[in-house]
Amino acid sequence: MAIDGKSDDDIRAILGATRTIALVGASANADRPSNRVLAFLLSRGFTVHPVNPGLAGKTIHGATVYGSLADVPGPIDLVDIFRASDAAGGVVDEALALPARPKAVWMQLGVVDTAAAARAEAEGVKVVMDRCPAIEIPRLGL
Repeated sequence: MAIDGKSDDDIRAILGATRTIALVGASANADRPSNRVLAFLLSRGFTVHPVNPGLAGKTIHGATVYGSLADVPGPIDLVDIFRASDAAGGVVDEALALPARPKAVWMQLGVVDTAAAARAEAEGVKVVMDRCPAIEIPRLGL
């Protein structure tokens, strides 16, 4: 079992309940994994809101970039974190402070913060750690 304790069925349920994603740490650089995952998620029909304060107001793959999670219009189903592990807790706390909490928080490959995960899970928000949806979606046949 993975570090996050989630089974394949758990991952299927999380992704199946997701329509809108905020991708924190989005990059305009096509060589960066966050850029490629953003493109992949958009190609799979998800509404994806890139979040990066340094790129706010610009677009990546046609999607407007927001400066923070609080700036994203409307509810977010899943927050996908492309930040270092030591920054993930702040992103989780920002997500938990939203008026409409996301259903899930997803920490990308190499991103692990068990304390932040515990805070989110205690608030009813599911947490995936050290995984990538662009790997999990094809692997699970979704």
